[in-house]
Amino acid sequence: MNYRHGYHAGNFADVLKHSALCELLRLLLAKDKKLFVLDTHAGAGGYDLAGKLAERTGEAEAGIARLAAAPRTGMPEAVARYLAQVEAYDRKFGPSGGSLRRYPGSPRLIRAALRPGDRFIACELHPEDALALKREFAGDRAVEVRQADGYKALKAMLPPPERRGLVLIDPPFEVTDEFERLSRAVRQGLRRFATGCYAIWYPIKDEAAAAAFVGTLEAPKRLVMELRLGGDVGTGKLAACGLAVINPPWRFDEAMAEALPWIARCLGPGVRATISAPPANAPAPASLP
Repeated sequence: MNYRHGYHAGNFADVLKHSALCELLRLLLAKDKKLFVLDTHAGAGGYDLAGKLAERTGEAEAGIARLAAAPRTGMPEAVARYLAQVEAYDRKFGPSGGSLRRYPGSPRLIRAALRPGDRFIACELHPEDALALKREFAGDRAVEVRQADGYKALKAMLPPPERRGLVLIDPPFEVTDEFERLSRAVRQGLRRFATGCYAIWYPIKDEAAAAAFVGTLEAPKRLVMELRLGGDVGTGKLAACGLAVINPPWRFDEAMAEALPWIARCLGPGVRATISAPPANAPAPASLP
């Protein structure tokens, strides 16, 4: 599976991931203490929805474009805040003729939320995307861009001296053992920085593999959100994905419990959203080899 960000900018997976990311940042930054943010697979930073990569799939039309066209009345606050960030980024590039032309990737959404004194490191291994990311933040001293393996960055950068942090892990899933690599990386990160907040995106191309991965997450404080388009998984095209959040901040679950069903209805008939936490007496998580 090739999940290079540019092809899928603004799709339903981005809507799930980025609406949650904006809410995590808002709640974590409500405390008057410095925050460290690590984006392990940052992508290019921002995307042209009319560019050759995004136009090749057209996935934004069934994702962020539907949210942007929705009436604001009755829109959950978490969704409205996310959409405001998307539209603010788009406006930086001038009039777009009534439709979104530019979409902010996770680095842009993170940067927009940061306060003076917070620290942000964005890692991207793909050479073209890493170069685009460096250009996106050229001259911005608040963002440190590294062309680096995000999994190795977890080992090198945790725990942060700030002792408060958000780690976004959004792998490309281009290798067959990605779930195993991801599970090991999360375990290693938690051993180094047990109190950090981790947001981990994953595709659902194989129900059993995705469920097994979620079962390995070694944290009692965990929230798992999934968004599913109509149709079955495993047919080639991505039709379902999830975001697991370890150590979510207070009231994050309430905000997303309101936002996700609304997002599902907005994206169209047959779209389903679920949100769940481990039961109080859950057994110890399994371990992948």
